[in-house]
Amino acid sequence: MHKPGFFICAVFLGLLVTVNPHNASAGNRVVIYDDVATEVAPPPTTLTGVKSSDLWVTLADLTRATRFELKPQGVCREQLCFPLPKKRKAEFLGKEGAVTWFNLSEFARLVHQPVAFDAGQSSWYFGPRSEVQNGFQTSLQAPTFTLPDMNGKMHSLADFRGKKVVIVTWASW
Repeated sequence: MHKPGFFICAVFLGLLVTVNPHNASAGNRVVIYDDVATEVAPPPTTLTGVKSSDLWVTLADLTRATRFELKPQGVCREQLCFPLPKKRKAEFLGKEGAVTWFNLSEFARLVHQPVAFDAGQSSWYFGPRSEVQNGFQTSLQAPTFTLPDMNGKMHSLADFRGKKVVIVTWASW
């Protein structure tokens, strides 16, 4: 049996084609976190240890896109805080001049959060963490999400309540 988070992740991967197709050429990147799309700055080319499939964001973009912030005790949001392993600090943090960069992809791996990456659209979707996924599993209700179409008009799954909806997904496993 597959985890619902992977199903949701696959749904959003299919929906990422609705993100503005000009983002990748302009160097902009899109992060979809908690069902909210946010554009973030591209990393500097001189940042060491950057893999093309990893998402490095400034600390300001981290907070703006996810509401998480870096604190001495770890990466925190409200009462939720995840300590970063001290021996792996370089995998999470990089410095370029006065700007500190954070590897959001590595953080997702640390907290067991599914991620879908669309290189063509330069977009990342972060699904719910496993403890959040369990709530979905018991309710069997799709989460509310809103994404733009090719013309920029926003559409929400809730807009189609009471109507038949087909969601096409795929998976590589």
